[in-house]
Amino acid sequence: MTGQVVWLTGLSGAGKSTIARALEQAVRVRGHGVYVLDGDAMRTGLCAGLGFSASDRSENVRRVGEVARILAEAGLVAICALISPTAADRARVRARLPPGRFLEIYINAPLAVCEQRDPKGLYARASRGDLQQLTGVSAPYEAPVAPDLELRTDRCSPAACVAAILDRL
Repeated sequence: MTGQVVWLTGLSGAGKSTIARALEQAVRVRGHGVYVLDGDAMRTGLCAGLGFSASDRSENVRRVGEVARILAEAGLVAICALISPTAADRARVRARLPPGRFLEIYINAPLAVCEQRDPKGLYARASRGDLQQLTGVSAPYEAPVAPDLELRTDRCSPAACVAAILDRL
């Protein structure tokens, strides 16, 4: 397994972080260096100060992508779990890596399932009007048209999702 970027994109509540952590453990067990760049964690440090405007979201993806590229160049598997709502931003990250070193994975769950899971209470806040610009609800999300892999987390377990990703690494 060479250094590469595994980019998990999808709506809030789709299962990106859950799959990222399980994948991290599976890659580590195989003896390879791995690091998870979780969107929420990145916004408390490197991306602190960025808001949720379109330009701030784009800059957030760019910064995470650059860190992921550096980790991949060092030989690690960088697992990025963030909404990354635009196809253009994800394509820019892919373009910064050598061919075959970026795996875009669409963590797909229907909006109704994400709303039901609502691990951070974002959908509840949005429905009360307390949260503006929630991706997939009041802010756009461009689902990948041709991802390297699409995982329907309403239909498969985290373990099955991880196994599918490992088959692609």
